[in-house]
Parts: sequence; structure tokens; C-alpha cells
Amino acid sequence: MSLKLAFVASERPEALAACASLRARYGQAAQPDVVVALGGDGWLLETVHAHFRDGLPIFGMNRGSVGFLLNHYNEDGLIERIENAERTLISPLHMRATTGDGQVHEALAFNEVSLLRQTHQSAKLRILIDGTERLEELICDGAMLATPAGSTAYNLSAHGPIIPLTAQALALTPISAFRPRRWRGAILPHTAEVRFEVLEFDKRPVAASADTFEVRHIRTVEISEAPHLSATILFDAGNGYDERVMAEQFTS
Repeated sequence: MSLKLAFVASERPEALAACASLRARYGQAAQPDVVVALGGDGWLLETVHAHFRDGLPIFGMNRGSVGFLLNHYNEDGLIERIENAERTLISPLHMRATTGDGQVHEALAFNEVSLLRQTHQSAKLRILIDGTERLEELICDGAMLATPAGSTAYNLSAHGPIIPLTAQALALTPISAFRPRRWRGAILPHTAEVRFEVLEFDKRPVAASADTFEVRHIRTVEISEAPHLSATILFDAGNGYDERVMAEQFTS
């Protein structure tokens, strides 16, 4: 029996045009076996959030810009490509953010949880790992904890390390650190529990984001992996995530 596919597209005109063409050619299943996401990496991330609890694998095709997590766009032989695709499981981070007035917000992040200053003043953060203080005060624009899947996104732009999925690690990366100026972050085991405390939170407000979900005026953020949850992303055979990570590290 042929795979049943559902196509979803971002708002980009080229993604919408591709979606219409593919639906006309392959149909649009109400109960699909695979969801095909057309757009950029951000749209793939939104699609993962929308469908991972259904257990549906996601096959992305690039109709956006960077497309690191996406396959090249080609309408021909799509069923065969998906049937032969490499499956990559990714687990999200769980964020628990408490605001200055005591409200608690929880969200999941497949890429990263990031903290960013809200005003012209630098943020001041205290960082604890598994209950042990590791940085008494980090003065910065912000900081993030990235998954391996997210290590090639915002984390890489902030000069954080690229992490293969098989490394079972997380990247803790500062954003424009001022003090300590030479601190470049750390690679943590995927089981680490990270706590950020915002110092002078009323004077130096900070926002926290778990992928696209944002909370402002936070006081503390606690982050840990949610290993009981996972999403499946499909890559063309021979061009899986680990190969992309390896190739990215040798680009100029």
C-alpha cells in the first residue's frame, strides 16, 4: 500500500505554490502516514510541534532560505524517497519559567531555550547545573541551552558548538558575554538540569523563549530534557542529520 501523505506549507509564495502542486499530484490524506512540510527550518519546527504527539514523522522540503533540517525540493519520486529515508529521533527540552510576579509557564523546545535582555541594559544571570552553582554572575545579552538538532541554528550563530545527535549532549552558550568576557559556554550531558536565575530582574528585565513560545519579565528558568517525548524527522538516504553536521563543520 502506498504511503498516505499530508502537505503543509509556510506563508512563503513558493511554499504555497509547491504545496498546491504536490497535493494535486499525490493527494491530501486526512489520516496521513507522513507529513510533508514545505518552507524553511522555522516552518519545519512549527510542523514538528503540531504533529509530534500524533507520532507522525515529518519529511521537510526546502521552500525557504537556509533549510539545514530540510531535504531538497523535487516533486518526482517522493514516495520512494520517503520510504527510503533515514529516520532521526529528536527529544525536546522542557522549560519551566517563573515570572517576577510568580506566574509559572511551561513549554517545549526542539531547538533551544534562550534568554534575552528586554532593554538597553545587559542581563545578569546566575547559572546552576544539577543544583551546583557554576557561574555566580554572567553579564550578557543572554544565554541559551540548545539541543543537538538546534545546535546548528541560533546556537551556531552565537558561536556555540555543533553537536551530533549521537553525542547525547546539550550546548550551553552565552550571547555577547561581557563578564566573564572569555567564557564561551559549555557542553553538558543531555541529562543535565539547568537553572538560570535573573539577577536584578526588576531593573534588568529578561525574556525567555522555548522555540517560538516567549515569556517576558522572568525571574527563574529551569530546563531539562524530556526524554519520554520525541519527534521523527526524515532525511533523504545518504544525507542524514549526522552527515549534515559533519559537512557543516568543514565549510568556510
